[in-house]
Amino acid sequence: MPTLIDRIKRYASGPQGRRLRAKAERYARDSRIQAKVRRLMARLRGGHRH
Repeated sequence: MPTLIDRIKRYASGPQGRRLRAKAERYARDSRIQAKVRRLMARLRGGHRH
């Protein structure tokens, strides 16, 4: 029986996994997304209290 890691590797190397990776890479380069992530991480670290 394949392990979870094996199944993830197989998915990632397939066409759907490659499309998902390309989409994630585009998001990672988007400066607006980067700013959102930085704000979220600051909140999670306790940088802001509302």
